[in-house]
Amino acid sequence: MTISFRGIIPALITPMTPDEAVDEAGLRTLVDRLVDAGVHALFVLGTNGEFIALSEEEKLRIARITVAQARGRVPVIAGTGAYATRDVIALNSKMLDTGVDAVSVITPYFNGATQAELVEHYRAIAAATSLPVMLYTIPAKAGVTLTIDSVRRLAEVPNIRGIKDSGGDFDRLLQLINLRRDDFAVFTGTDSMILWTLIAGGDGAVAATTNAVPGVVMSIWNRFQAGDIAAARAAQESLRALRDAFALGTMPVVLKTAAEMLGMPAGPARAPARPLDAKTRERLAEALSVYRTAAAR
Repeated sequence: MTISFRGIIPALITPMTPDEAVDEAGLRTLVDRLVDAGVHALFVLGTNGEFIALSEEEKLRIARITVAQARGRVPVIAGTGAYATRDVIALNSKMLDTGVDAVSVITPYFNGATQAELVEHYRAIAAATSLPVMLYTIPAKAGVTLTIDSVRRLAEVPNIRGIKDSGGDFDRLLQLINLRRDDFAVFTGTDSMILWTLIAGGDGAVAATTNAVPGVVMSIWNRFQAGDIAAARAAQESLRALRDAFALGTMPVVLKTAAEMLGMPAGPARAPARPLDAKTRERLAEALSVYRTAAAR
């Protein structure tokens, strides 16, 4: 499938069974529900997909399941980031056989790579695969980010086709949008900025909240495309309750709990992340009541 980086792309959670095994049936259900909601692609094995807690075998299995269940209805993007360049290259080679349409590569984490090292890291990865590559920056988790100049240089690499920026800095996002072209897309990974990204000329969002409230997130996109900015803004504002609730627990415990409370398959996050206690679950359920009320109208 020829991939067009555009629109609302959910960053899928990884549904799990009570014993923290990958829940294949749950993943297939999640894929179907998101595709039925109208999403433009699926992004598996990202931060909210708990990529850092999954083995390589599990990552490949999740990619295969997602591709099989998507059945060509939407493209599938797989997160393949790791600290070592050689490890990303090796996983990308194996991902090619799963049938994914593109890969997303988070910046190397923990060790504080320099900009020169980051640029070379991505150039080597892009040169070693025929798959389109999406850059992925999340400085709060990775500890490093790509400067605007580094992104500018990497955007010239033919199969580096876009960036997901999860830094939450709107001024930086505007600078990235200035770099966008038909063959280099700019996505926000901060769900509170979806509408503002679209208004500023960005291509869309890789949005984790879509797992729990796909209708709300798609409404932002659909209303914007229809020119109804007031309705799009109302949908954007309604995400605040879920976004604010993320502070109640460790990523992605709150998101998975919220998704499950709203009828989506999720299950627990892998330890050491722990389930919410009863009192916190009550607070979350209260925060989510706005979505149940809206769905009942």
